[in-house]
Amino acid sequence: MAIDFDESTEPDAPELASGMNITPLIDVLLVLLVMLIITIPITLHSVNMELPAGLPPPNASVPQVVRIEITPQNQLLWDGAPLANPTELQARLRSVSSLNPQPEIHVLSARHAKYDTLAAVLSDAQSLGLQKIGVIGLDEYH
Repeated sequence: MAIDFDESTEPDAPELASGMNITPLIDVLLVLLVMLIITIPITLHSVNMELPAGLPPPNASVPQVVRIEITPQNQLLWDGAPLANPTELQARLRSVSSLNPQPEIHVLSARHAKYDTLAAVLSDAQSLGLQKIGVIGLDEYH
C-alpha cells in the first residue's frame, strides 16, 4: 500500500509535491518570537553614584622624592651622592621617616647589582615606617 506520486491520470497535470509545507510553521514561529521579544521587560542597568558637588580641590603639592640608586658594584647613592655604608643609609631613612608628609622613596637598582642589597634597602625603609616605597626602572628587564 504505497503511494506512487509519479503516476498521474492526465499527461498535462502538474506534479504533486511530496514534501511538507513548512511556510505556516515558520509564520507561527516568527509570530511567537515577536511576541516573546515584546513581552520581555527592558532591563535598565543603572549604577547609583554620588558625584562630588562644588569646586574641585586645589592642586596638591608635588611630593618630595628621594632617589636611592644601587650601582652594579653594590654602592648606594642617595640622590646621586654616594653613601659610605648601610648605616648611613639607615640614618638618612630614619631622618626622612619623621617628616610630615613622608617623601616618596624611589629605589633604582642596576641590572647586575646583588639582590641582597636591594632587599636590604627595601627592608630598612619598611622597618622604619616609610609608606611610599617604589622600585623604578623595571622596564629594562622586559
